[in-house]
Amino acid sequence: MKVTIDSNSGYCFGVEYAIQMAEDEMEDGNGLYCLGDIVHNNMEIERLAAKGLKIISKEDLKELTNCKVLIRAHGEPPETYQLALENNITLIDASCPVVLKLQNRVKHSFDKIKDNQGQIVIYGQKGHAEVIGINGQTENNAIVVTTEEDLEQVDFSKPIALYSQTTKSTAGFYKMKQAIEERIQAVGKDQHDDNFFDANDSICRQVSNREPQLQKFSTENDVVIFVSGKKSSNGKALYSVCKNVNPQSYFIENEKELEPTWFSHSSSVGICGATSTPMWLMQNVAEAISKF
Repeated sequence: MKVTIDSNSGYCFGVEYAIQMAEDEMEDGNGLYCLGDIVHNNMEIERLAAKGLKIISKEDLKELTNCKVLIRAHGEPPETYQLALENNITLIDASCPVVLKLQNRVKHSFDKIKDNQGQIVIYGQKGHAEVIGINGQTENNAIVVTTEEDLEQVDFSKPIALYSQTTKSTAGFYKMKQAIEERIQAVGKDQHDDNFFDANDSICRQVSNREPQLQKFSTENDVVIFVSGKKSSNGKALYSVCKNVNPQSYFIENEKELEPTWFSHSSSVGICGATSTPMWLMQNVAEAISKF
């Protein structure tokens, strides 16, 4: 049985950058605090914890003073930086440049349309760290939509600026864009007026470019094993790409979740993962499959 690891899978630049910054800071052996999971992958969190990385919550941050805290790739809202300033906390800012650019764009849009009672709509996962950071640029006034049902919160008679969480599905974003256009038209407004409806595809191209690559990879293998942390929004989106192309696709967090029966009638197995999946973990899965 041929086992292949997708060369395009694994860490995106933002995640790799954050992990490298964390490891560099911990080289002296003093340990480091990280605000939230540095990556949505429990295996990698455990590896970094052994090196001295301690995951803390927002409530924990309020109690800390005179220390160093890493901001992960997802970014943070303005109030986090203000709190760090008040508590004399040194922030090691590993926010992804793509996320920071999006935050700036959203803040500019919000400042521009709030006087006209305009609305910032974010296509993303409610409660996701990146979405919280983006919403913070609007003084937490943005409307977060995950499904079309969530559009009930939007007033389609008022201006709308639409943005997306960087790791969402491209197809999902454009489906949401079309749904908004239809509702704007239904209330008699012009959805083609950029001053009324400004739709911004802010999905990271490192994510969106993986979709066609994964589609091709999934057709080239009898069985596809998708490796990702179960909390990864990007992982769920990319796994669905595989599953839609190849029904024999399985989502696992590590090699312990493999089932031998998945491979009983297959001659080729493809292993791939999310932008938060380390290459060493996919290699562990490949070795485990080879032993069946």
